Amino acid sequence: MSATLHLSIATPASVLFDSTEVVALRAEDETGSFGILPGHAAFLTVLVPCVLRWHAAEGVPHFCAIKKGVLRVSAGHDVTIACREGVLGDSLELLEAQVRTTRAEQLDAVRRARVDETRLHAEAMRQLLHYLRPSTEPARHGGNTS
Repeated sequence: MSATLHLSIATPASVLFDSTEVVALRAEDETGSFGILPGHAAFLTVLVPCVLRWHAAEGVPHFCAIKKGVLRVSAGHDVTIACREGVLGDSLELLEAQVRTTRAEQLDAVRRARVDETRLHAEAMRQLLHYLRPSTEPARHGGNTS
């Protein structure tokens, strides 16, 4: 049995954290907060939005804020967490600031996307009306009609 955990935290776009030197992990699912230590039984749970906390072998605490995720423990020491989004931090204060910044950036990106979508929709409607509206000008055929 290993005296440490192999912790891997990943999003669809990247691996946020991967280390074999983790001695303890805390997370939260719908039933509440729980801990994982080396030798833990096989386990699978859905995580709620929470801050993951773990200690490396040197005793330094680490944190990762996640929206939601899936945690799996296998072989008594392999812990994998898959989440849509995650933000790493070395202190809760810095993590809180990073989460607020990330959230603000995401909201700004959503607002910009909505504005762009509205502009594209308006332009598409103008183009449709241009082609569907009957012409109000008489047709010109380049020659004299007399």
